[in-house]
Amino acid sequence: MNLTAVIAQFPVSLSIQKNLEIIDSVLERTKVGDWVIFPEGSVSGYSPDMSFLQHIDQDELLAGLQYIQQEAERRRINVWVGACMNMDGKWFNTAHGFCADGKTHLYRKINLANQERSAFSVGDHLPTFDVNTPDGTVKIGIQICRELRFPEQWGWLARRGAQVILHLNNAVGEDRYQSVWKSHLVSRAAETQRFVLSANNAAPKQGSPTIAITPDGLVMGEIVSADVDFLSVELNLTQASSKLLDQSRDDVVAIRSAAPHSNT
Repeated sequence: MNLTAVIAQFPVSLSIQKNLEIIDSVLERTKVGDWVIFPEGSVSGYSPDMSFLQHIDQDELLAGLQYIQQEAERRRINVWVGACMNMDGKWFNTAHGFCADGKTHLYRKINLANQERSAFSVGDHLPTFDVNTPDGTVKIGIQICRELRFPEQWGWLARRGAQVILHLNNAVGEDRYQSVWKSHLVSRAAETQRFVLSANNAAPKQGSPTIAITPDGLVMGEIVSADVDFLSVELNLTQASSKLLDQSRDDVVAIRSAAPHSNT
């Protein structure tokens, strides 16, 4: 099975309206069947200063997410965006998937950045999501920003059958570790033998590129820029494999989940 993925970056602002305008401009350039991935906090905005949460208009945010859902259905594409949102009185750092068939998916970040821990509640499990396409069902996993530093999470998603792992990122302000973050992403792809698609916030100093990586760990394309830009890549999902994972010494070291396994 083949699919086309569009990994888009733009300067994420604290204005929901401005973010939606740029997201819409990217969606206008897509084709039926495309998969489109945007950065962490791409709708709500994001800042290391957690006081930004106090200024998020929840009604405007929900309306923006609903608009993207409608556009995904109208354009018959699959779209993933990031949003910091209040759910039942608790803040979560979330990724939302809006599918061409109307299905929606939600991932709550489970491994928060240090500055987030006083403001956000944590997700409690690592779900995989089934996305229907004309050629069959594709199973995906999602990780957000610094979760690239925890290979056991990526390995778990691969063991649960994810063929593609999406990474919604917002690593900016410090670029001296850019090669380190890129190396992490390449390793996550090569060790799981899964496609990794990472969309970062566009900024003068990106801590990580916007990048697409094959299951062999080869870079399909990358962007390091402060500008609105995107990668369009073709994924041959038959390249995803479990040969390495199947050779793991589970009798010595095993990965298990203490949380529910069902999709959410």
